[in-house]
Amino acid sequence: MELEQIVFVGSSDLSGHFRGKSFPLADLPARLLRGVGLAPSNLFLSAFGPIQATPFGTCGEVFLIPDPATRVTVPFADGSAEDFFLGDIKTLEGAPWTLCPRQVLRRALERLQRETGLRLRAAFEQEFTYSGVAGQPAQPYELDAYRRQGRYGETLLGALRQAGVVPDSFLAEYGAQQFEVTVAPALGLRAADDAVVTRELAQAVAFRFGQRVSFAPLASPDGVTSGTHIHFSFVDEEDRPVLLDEARPWQLSVAGARFVAGIQYHLPALCAVTAPSPPSYYRLRPHGWAPTLADVGVLDRGASLRLCPAMSTVDLEQRARQFNVEFRVADATASPYLALAVLVQAGLDGIRERREIECESPQALPDSLGAALERLTSLAAAADWLGAELLAAYVAFKRAEIAGLEHLNEAEICRRYAELY
Repeated sequence: MELEQIVFVGSSDLSGHFRGKSFPLADLPARLLRGVGLAPSNLFLSAFGPIQATPFGTCGEVFLIPDPATRVTVPFADGSAEDFFLGDIKTLEGAPWTLCPRQVLRRALERLQRETGLRLRAAFEQEFTYSGVAGQPAQPYELDAYRRQGRYGETLLGALRQAGVVPDSFLAEYGAQQFEVTVAPALGLRAADDAVVTRELAQAVAFRFGQRVSFAPLASPDGVTSGTHIHFSFVDEEDRPVLLDEARPWQLSVAGARFVAGIQYHLPALCAVTAPSPPSYYRLRPHGWAPTLADVGVLDRGASLRLCPAMSTVDLEQRARQFNVEFRVADATASPYLALAVLVQAGLDGIRERREIECESPQALPDSLGAALERLTSLAAAADWLGAELLAAYVAFKRAEIAGLEHLNEAEICRRYAELY
């Protein structure tokens, strides 16, 4: 009997999970046109699986259409392979569905380019734990810690390159069993696509080794935290970097400074999208090497927004290419598309309103997801940034997630997220 080859198409949903459907590879030409049918409520599957809150109930129909530019085909030595697409969710009429996370980001990026002529370059730096290393005392950044993970890192980077994602670094992080993988910057939508592909391939490689990884914010309330740091900069229409201006404060161009100031100004509300789970806020506590204020810092890994300059020994063009801003208030319970979309919208607001970076009294970050959702709902611009329908549905969805965990203590909540992310 011959096996029927299957391909998967998915989207990073409101829970940050990559979900979708598979179909026979032989059907691919037709599926590129008509995709696979979904109930709109598929987008509202909770972090734990069951649908806790959806505005659609059992009604409606949308279609998940594979994007042919995103196909990932990675063969493994055991004869198995990863074969999947990232997709766009469209209506029956073939129009982009306004609640599609990929479309939400695409709309933000188009608005940025239309109003400013700028294109965003971004890269996601993702921390995770890998079960294939013995749970011995931590060996932060040590060669021996890298050695003990065996061939996992090499296999992961090879899989990423095979998938068209350019690997940048792989290292043993601060905690026991904790590692970090970073990929090269990409333009706009592709940066979020690469973040999704990286997470899926990290899981896929671990599976082939008989192990698993977890991108959850932390495995226990007093444990070492794992974040998803978003690095970004800009290029103009001629692909020239335009973030660096060494003659100005912070070495930021005028547009760059206002963009950063916009994110800083709106950050307490943005947390509801970039740090969108209850354990996200166990990570954002003092003395955890994670931010607690909406602050901007140079060379400060405790700041929410860190300016990352290049070495002065390289020429100006190289410095301009390397210079970027790191956003540190995000983790893997967020959809990369939604997280990047709200950063772009907030930054664009900063450009429009000519906002300035606040140095003296930065705002405190929310101490819980509930508090962050209150800030999001009180932000008038949020309905425009996300769309009024998505905003209302997202807030209800996340409040249901909070309610579903009310009977659990912090340790049990951390354990559940660590099992699923």
